[in-house]
Amino acid sequence: MQNFAEQCLDMARSMLGQNLSSINEDGTISPVEGEVSRIDEPGHAALALGEYYRATGESTLEGYDLIDLAARTITQAAFSGEQAENGLGYSALGLLSFSPAKDRNPVWERLLDPTRQQLDRLLLARTDYDDHSQAFNIGKAVARFSMGLSKKDETGKLIDRFLERIGENSSAGYCDDAPGGDGKFGGVFDIYGVMSFVFIRQALQLHSNMHLRDRKLPSLRTFAEKYIKLLPDMVRQDGLGWAYGHAIGAYGQMHCISILLQAFRDGWIAENQKSLYGDLIKKLFFYFYVTYLDQDRGIIVIRDAERTTIDRHTTRLANFDAARYLTQWYRLAMEIGGTTDTQPVTPRKVGRFVGFDKTHRKEQGLFLYQDPQSGLALQLPLISSGGKCTADYLAFPHSPGIFDAPADKYLPVMVPELTFGQHIVVPCYYGRRITTSLGLRNSLVLKYEQPELITIAEKIISGLGSCKVTWTFQGGKITSEYLFTVKNQVQLDKMRYMIAIGAPHSSMRTPMTYTLGAESLRASVLKDDFLATWADTEVVTDDPQYRSYYGNIHYLQTLTRDHPLIMRPGQQYRLIVEFTPDIAFADE
Repeated sequence: MQNFAEQCLDMARSMLGQNLSSINEDGTISPVEGEVSRIDEPGHAALALGEYYRATGESTLEGYDLIDLAARTITQAAFSGEQAENGLGYSALGLLSFSPAKDRNPVWERLLDPTRQQLDRLLLARTDYDDHSQAFNIGKAVARFSMGLSKKDETGKLIDRFLERIGENSSAGYCDDAPGGDGKFGGVFDIYGVMSFVFIRQALQLHSNMHLRDRKLPSLRTFAEKYIKLLPDMVRQDGLGWAYGHAIGAYGQMHCISILLQAFRDGWIAENQKSLYGDLIKKLFFYFYVTYLDQDRGIIVIRDAERTTIDRHTTRLANFDAARYLTQWYRLAMEIGGTTDTQPVTPRKVGRFVGFDKTHRKEQGLFLYQDPQSGLALQLPLISSGGKCTADYLAFPHSPGIFDAPADKYLPVMVPELTFGQHIVVPCYYGRRITTSLGLRNSLVLKYEQPELITIAEKIISGLGSCKVTWTFQGGKITSEYLFTVKNQVQLDKMRYMIAIGAPHSSMRTPMTYTLGAESLRASVLKDDFLATWADTEVVTDDPQYRSYYGNIHYLQTLTRDHPLIMRPGQQYRLIVEFTPDIAFADE
């Protein structure tokens, strides 16, 4: 893997070199034009600098003193306030990357006594989290003990608590990033689970007590392997990785590459699976490299005239994170050794539902489908959004370039939205009696029920009605069927069903990335008991709020009924929509 490693290091050097000038005298980060800097950015910069120093031993880059820059950013993170918990966790590992021994740590020597005392206090402070932020507590504990600021090591206890809560909140052992309780619905199974394991594993690698690391790795492996085993069925043939949920795009590629390389380094990949996972890494990296790296300027682009991301991901943050990951990939690839020459893996047909949680109250999971003959590949999540109320989490086939949705914005994409007075419901977020089966003509069928309807704010409305959902997949054809019933006579004020037509980035894309051909989605309404009509196509090419993580949304097509309908008990209201997308490749 030496060529891959050297390529990663060259990119990291370029990326850091382009962004070091943004670190100010007080350790804050200057934003790029049109953005606002975030309070956690100095911590992310500190870990990027620490990883680079750890991998290369170089204390200067492009004429900048990396030791001085790290001391500035760590000082800023220490005095930025507790609301930047992730920034503190990153800066703690950044400090530790320069050396676990205080008397040999060049950054610790540059810190003033007030900063050292503040760090000591903050690394001890604990806010107990039930989401991915708990990983930052583990990073703080590793740094505090390894730097000799405490003789008591809390790392093991915090890891055990993190893993115990996974078991408490997921019957299948996946990370729920917003567990239920206190009015929360629960069940956010997204990319932050992968990120948590990547961060915790990196923290353990820096721990001064290698025996603790060896003791905790088997427990981490039990849960991390669940995500690793998901990826062969998730990664599309063009290299697209995690494609649903919050904060994906470039991060959806980076987190997946990192967990796979860590698994290779730790010996978690069986010998007969190395070719498969090696091929995945190549695909994921190529997609990341071509889609998000501006090769002329040597920086990561996550927000431009054609795409966007969540507000809390700034361009500076993404560039420091990418530089950190690239340096980490360099180090991991050098440790793994060997070659990246893998035999191409023959695409196989995939159709399976992965259960994340199953209780008497709700069932949640992810349906994965790939059909090599037609090229159709998708991820259909049935999970909570944690109250985020965006299309990123809705239960439709997520497949950028084919089935698109705007990033971090709510639209009822490919799901019917029913409005009953103040209640706006969608058949998403949870199901009951979820089943998968073989249908007619060798099709695959996914079914679930909602005994009670749920609002876009994830509040179950008892006594209103119910819904049954059926998705049928046959080669390159998809059929979605929604069957609504009500328990008492009620007035439906409005129904909406939307299709977003987008495209990959016009220049930053792989030659074989998926897009729609001239015949588009070939959508057809087979049954509509709501008697809705198609509104005029809305052109949103120039509207920045309709960009996705991958490219621009150009058209919105809305099937709507905007006048009341009296729905009666005992009567079924069915909507069936069929799609046979014309799948093409961007540069054909």
